[in-house]
Amino acid sequence: MEYKFKKFEKKNIRQENRISITKSNQIGFPTKFYQDNKINKFKYVVLFWDRENKAIGIHFTNDEKEENRFSIIHSKKYGGSVVVRSFFKSCNINPKIYHGRYEWEKYNLEGVGEIFVIKLKERDKK
Repeated sequence: MEYKFKKFEKKNIRQENRISITKSNQIGFPTKFYQDNKINKFKYVVLFWDRENKAIGIHFTNDEKEENRFSIIHSKKYGGSVVVRSFFKSCNINPKIYHGRYEWEKYNLEGVGEIFVIKLKERDKK
């Protein structure tokens, strides 16, 4: 019998296709989401807030002229993230209440293009 083994090389890689919010004021893009959506090709995100629906819109961009951009922190092993303390504060989003992993959907925002949308859900305040 002949075997066709392939070496497993994805140890410690997050196979998570959701977007996360951390208690430390960050929005995270786990490795699977990061790779599947080619986030490595972008330098920044621009964020949008829908207060009524408690939804965050995330637009990935390379536009250096966009004044309201947040820089993406790219990791070689763990995807990427953005520190968004000012966004959370100005929109009254408490990351200690809304932290966690979120399913996302794509939405075409007029005048902007494709954004990723997550709808916030309250968690325990632990």
